[in-house]
Amino acid sequence: MSYPLPQLPAQPSRFLLQQAGLIRLTGADRTTFLQGQLTCDLRPLQPGDQTLGAHCDAKGKVWNAFRLLVQPEQILLLSRSSALPVALATLKKYAVFSKVELSDITAELPVQALAGAGTDQWLAAQGITAATLLGEAQLLPVATDRWLLIGDWAAVDTLPMADEATWWGLEILAGHPVLDASAQGEYIPQMLNLQALGGISFNKGCYIGQETVARARYRGANHHALFVLHGGLTEPLPADLTLEWQLENGNWKRVGHALASWQQDGGLLLNAVLPDDLPATAALRLKAAPQVTLQLHPLPYALDA
Repeated sequence: MSYPLPQLPAQPSRFLLQQAGLIRLTGADRTTFLQGQLTCDLRPLQPGDQTLGAHCDAKGKVWNAFRLLVQPEQILLLSRSSALPVALATLKKYAVFSKVELSDITAELPVQALAGAGTDQWLAAQGITAATLLGEAQLLPVATDRWLLIGDWAAVDTLPMADEATWWGLEILAGHPVLDASAQGEYIPQMLNLQALGGISFNKGCYIGQETVARARYRGANHHALFVLHGGLTEPLPADLTLEWQLENGNWKRVGHALASWQQDGGLLLNAVLPDDLPATAALRLKAAPQVTLQLHPLPYALDA
């Protein structure tokens, strides 16, 4: 049976991302400080550039998975707002000996998304074909006809508003980690597929948790990955998103927990960290809603990247 998936709007549209949050770093040491904290390499980045990345604890478990944005006088970390309190407090703990200031500016700077059929063409008509700084605002490409807008830009005010849930559904479908507070400190970066998304540098030098991340790569210490699951559910999604896999003998085995979800028109999409040797035809279900059968949806990238 086929179930609905999140779709791009039929025309260029904008989304107000109220579930997104921003950490701002300013100060002379902001780049060198983050270079010793994060999985991504900041050295080649210039104002207007972006990268995915993670901030880990000493054991390599992820406190925050984010999109890092470089601006002329500051660096922004964009992630889910629920993860910000712990992520910000953890970064501040290591910042006491650096010339850097950190703050949560979620309430100060709007985070919007632009998406829909023809969005790339619409932006090209505004003279924008790549990542662009627009005064205090920043436009960033995410995928075909999908962009992020940090700050205000009057040109988008004419676009129709779209449902925020659609944007997060598209993020799940793209295999991007959507990490809320409930999953902080649970997974190493490779379990969130950040090595396949350009969010881990293996030659940048030391950072918090680097030994664990390197061991997972060079010694094969990781056997999990982030997967997309697709099924159908018309009832409200249960609070418990524990996932089970049906074994050959018909029994069900607990294999993971969903991190984020999208649900609309009877379609259900989840992302979850699961064993990386699950067969492509694996039958899965929600333990709290055993009537919901889920299948693995193909990732749009290779895990061994």
